[in-house]
Amino acid sequence: MLLEKKTRNFLNYFNKRDGCVILAATEAGLMNKLNEILSLIDGFIGGSQWFVFLLLGTGLFFTIYLKFPQFRYLGASLRIVRGKFDRAGDEGDTSHFQALTTALSGTVGTGNIAGVALAIHLGGPAALFWMLVTAMLGMTTKFVEVTLSHKYREKASDGTIAGGPMYYMKNRLNMRWLAVIFAIATIFSSFGTGNLPQINSIANSVHATFGINKLLIGGVLAVLLGFVIIGGIKRIAKVTSRLVPLMAVIYFVGALAVIFYNYENIIPSIRAIFGDVISGTSAAGGFLGASFAFAFNRGVNRGLFSNEAGQGSAPIAHAAARAHEPVSEGLVALLEPFIDTIIICTLTGLVILSSGVWTEKMENHFQDADLQILAGTYSDSNELDRSSLATYLLEEDGIALFSGELDVVDGQIKSDVTVLHARSVAENVEVLKDGKAFSGSLTVVNGHVPLEQKVDFYGRSLIHSAPLTTEAFTRSWFGDYGRYIVAVGLLLFAFSTAISWSYYGGRAVTFLFGVKGVIYYRLVYVLGFFFASFTDTTIVWTLSGITIALMTIPNLIGILMLRKEMKSEVSSFWKEYSDFFARR
Repeated sequence: MLLEKKTRNFLNYFNKRDGCVILAATEAGLMNKLNEILSLIDGFIGGSQWFVFLLLGTGLFFTIYLKFPQFRYLGASLRIVRGKFDRAGDEGDTSHFQALTTALSGTVGTGNIAGVALAIHLGGPAALFWMLVTAMLGMTTKFVEVTLSHKYREKASDGTIAGGPMYYMKNRLNMRWLAVIFAIATIFSSFGTGNLPQINSIANSVHATFGINKLLIGGVLAVLLGFVIIGGIKRIAKVTSRLVPLMAVIYFVGALAVIFYNYENIIPSIRAIFGDVISGTSAAGGFLGASFAFAFNRGVNRGLFSNEAGQGSAPIAHAAARAHEPVSEGLVALLEPFIDTIIICTLTGLVILSSGVWTEKMENHFQDADLQILAGTYSDSNELDRSSLATYLLEEDGIALFSGELDVVDGQIKSDVTVLHARSVAENVEVLKDGKAFSGSLTVVNGHVPLEQKVDFYGRSLIHSAPLTTEAFTRSWFGDYGRYIVAVGLLLFAFSTAISWSYYGGRAVTFLFGVKGVIYYRLVYVLGFFFASFTDTTIVWTLSGITIALMTIPNLIGILMLRKEMKSEVSSFWKEYSDFFARR
């Protein structure tokens, strides 16, 4: 029924009249329509249950098939990353540690700060549990994809090492068409995962903290990004190997300060993470509740966005590592989801839950894509209304959207409506135009106010993404100075992610068009980085969900097809590994 409803909604965007196809309700605003269309596409792909089961199922299969390598091989992983298994003459462009930090800088980004906050905002504390499950299974998935990609890497025409899933698809599976699909998806994903949401979160956080203009933030960072990525993998590896440890220390100090400041909430927070897994999270404060299915789906989706296991991105960085044995680099990669999600995302989740900000309504400027106007008056303090609103948020049914003229006097809405923002009932809503209280009528179409009316909504509602994490970091001994920790941490995390993803996209361009096409890709990448600094947050997150899925599906199909070869590689590796250390 839900699939049929989504299909009907998608088709209803278009009306045929006089033989011409026209976009319905264009006055409802370009941003709203774009976000709705992207959300529908995401619902069929990355937001669908089949994608979630494919992702988790692949990780679970390899975990059992390879006999739980994420637990048995951690010691060897730490030994290899320190260079204990290296040989003189190993071919590659980076060390194991540099490959790890480059890949980590590609995953440790807004998913750890804004993504965890969004997952909890959508699915409640239980979403964090499913993020952790995704990471545990993802450790095995990443081990497999990196090993296979490293084995079939090539040397590019400029002498550098080129690798990634597209190379095992071409060289081992003889499926160049699948490799092409993956490479194209990688280019799009470099924008949807590593570029657009990163600078978007940076700009929002720095603007909220320091009041700096978003255009200025985007312009300065775009120039810095261009300077770094023009130097290729060696300069990228040098920068990320210094950035990752620095940003980890800064973030850990701030996170632990919040958690221990609110020490009385640590146990209740952990209980909520595990206790709501089956039942879902009930309404609390401004939070209207989330079902098991919703928490499961959003937690897994955000978990993949955070550690990218199965997406095929990290193998591109690890392919450049100096190693004579592909499995050894796979073991190094096994550490990534552990560090990225199990450690950093858990810290962020405990910060948000222990501080209590995830259920509190805050004064904020309403984002248009998060704003809906419902017909009739509803209150989240009324149990029946709260139940109706929760059902509407989960199923998008049962409550009518308001259409018509909205009466506003001195900034106050007089019509019989309810303003819904960030999945919560907004309070103390004020409508401004050019910074002054608005009086008059606003045309509302299907719950949305057209952008061309140029009005702004302010009030109290739940917040999500980077602003939610930023608010949580103020609930410690640092007070308002905690905002600076998030702003600086987010700046370093997200900027390093954008650096790494430029390399991933550049390698995909090299595969498709040769080395000569990389310079044009980098130019577009930097321009996109600038323009995304002032793009609506919700739309960017929705786009990222689609690009993740388009990149992940071909990679998961490929590694499943090579499961027997993977098992054989692991067996031969351990013989060499044992002999190597027996001689020392």
